[in-house]
Amino acid sequence: MTVFLGCGFAAKYREGGGNFSVPLQWMLGLRRLKQEAIWLELLPATADPVADRKCIQNFQHQLRAHGLAGRYCLLYQDPVSQEHDLDRMHCIGISRRELRAHLSAPNVLLNLAYSLHPPLLLEFERRLFCDLDPSEIFYWMTKLEMGQSWHHEFWTIALNVHGTDCAMPPSPLRWRTFYPLADTVLLRPQPAPRRAKFTTIGQWYWSGAVEVNGEFPDLSKKQAFEPYLELPARVPEARWELAMNLSPDDPERIRLTNRGWQLVAPHRVARTPALYRRYLASATGEFTAIKGVDVSWRTGWVSDRAAAFLALGRPVITEQTGASKYLPEASGFFFCDDAEKAAEAARRILRDQPRLARDARDCAVECFDSAKNLRRILGL
Repeated sequence: MTVFLGCGFAAKYREGGGNFSVPLQWMLGLRRLKQEAIWLELLPATADPVADRKCIQNFQHQLRAHGLAGRYCLLYQDPVSQEHDLDRMHCIGISRRELRAHLSAPNVLLNLAYSLHPPLLLEFERRLFCDLDPSEIFYWMTKLEMGQSWHHEFWTIALNVHGTDCAMPPSPLRWRTFYPLADTVLLRPQPAPRRAKFTTIGQWYWSGAVEVNGEFPDLSKKQAFEPYLELPARVPEARWELAMNLSPDDPERIRLTNRGWQLVAPHRVARTPALYRRYLASATGEFTAIKGVDVSWRTGWVSDRAAAFLALGRPVITEQTGASKYLPEASGFFFCDDAEKAAEAARRILRDQPRLARDARDCAVECFDSAKNLRRILGL
């Protein structure tokens, strides 16, 4: 059987090492399970063919760097269309003929975030929808066709989707849950950094839209971090850092630095998967605030980035989404809902870093390991 990994967000963002790392965990887990696996990456053409070529070259380079050369087919789509027709795409990596041969044999598609659409989607024998952003996916599924009609199984990282306290939009689909994937062979415990630091990586602004009680609230990191901006003053013995995409003239830079936050450019410190891993390991732990809708809807969401931090032996301070009841008691997670609780969690980590690092790693192996989750998803 061939396992296809469908993705449409890794190649087009060549500066995003963390972004690329998400499907990478799946491929490495499939390799550990000794599965015949092919990464199918959709790349819609842009108006800049030179930039497109750089995206393709970067994609190929990163796969070679992780031992996955020859295990991919990049589907370059020109002209761009919401319909994905294999005969109208350029196949880079394995040829269209080779791809057709794999499609004619037993196969399964892990379709990350509904990356592949019909008619190509319908050529796969078994089609699994794998949701990576539940609040947005569940909301837009109430408005649009997002693969509800074309998949055989539906999997989500909304761990609390069946919880009585979950307030996500109701769905007629039979959702099964999995944990965000971290390949615990690639991501191994690292020595503690010399200087205490809490950080996270992300986009300060958010352009998505999710309706909550008839309104479309600001679900950006900027809004989510507002209650926590005094953390550097509360815990001055640690460095508080943000790797966020902020332009040099953004007034947010002055506002954040005046509150004691250090700012670094994510496209510099996490441009590649290797740099991304190195940057996570440079921290004592992660602190991040998350989209308010995941908190208010109690989705049970935790991030793939948090899973990577844990695998490296780095505890995580984040907001409660209802996920804690699906994790071990000693998980390396500290869930908070205000700045004082976040500060106390940071102090605890600084006081007891070795033990909490072990808890974090143990939780990653128990819950987030890529091979373990894939074995369950694939029914192996």
